[in-house]
Amino acid sequence: MNPIQLNDSDALLVIDMQNDFLPGGSLGVPRGDEVLAPINALMALFAARQLPVYASRDWHPADHCSFAARGGPWPPHCVAETEGAAFSQELVLPANTVTISKADQPDSDAYSAFNGTALAEHLRQHGVTRVFVCGLATDYCVLNTVIDARAEGFEAVVLPEAMRAVDVAAGDGDRAIARMAGLGAQVAELAAFEDLMPAPSAQGAHMQA
Repeated sequence: MNPIQLNDSDALLVIDMQNDFLPGGSLGVPRGDEVLAPINALMALFAARQLPVYASRDWHPADHCSFAARGGPWPPHCVAETEGAAFSQELVLPANTVTISKADQPDSDAYSAFNGTALAEHLRQHGVTRVFVCGLATDYCVLNTVIDARAEGFEAVVLPEAMRAVDVAAGDGDRAIARMAGLGAQVAELAAFEDLMPAPSAQGAHMQA
């Protein structure tokens, strides 16, 4: 296993670590809470290197088209300004984390953090060419974010130990990882960062993109 060398053109994308997607939430991902500690360590690492961290979130209106009441596949979740839409209190966001809100229009869904947001432009403005992707869920928002990252020309590194899948059908998560790899994403182990990990820092404020 080759160690991962971070450079000034890297960024970390933390996908949808919101209360409704964690166990006990309205659309909780099984074992989703297990990724909080590794994601906190990754965020601390990027912050220590003064590398950008982006945290995406679903920010749905109450009548969003993905909800079952409107014929969508999901129960209501991550309704803007509710506790379910908030980032987990256990998520230690670095001070300059950029929040990316998506799927915030009633008639348009968006699994990808790039869909309908300024993320790609923001990354390019900051000289980012490679994104490290973690969070929830492997087979939906992580997968679609990586698909779009590659389509936008970014290198991508996916970190399966720092993500979990919904697995509506058994094996969906594994198939998503294989698909991301097939698009040219590097699949990396957290041990590749082992010698670089600092202790997580205190949570700070975060700004809107």
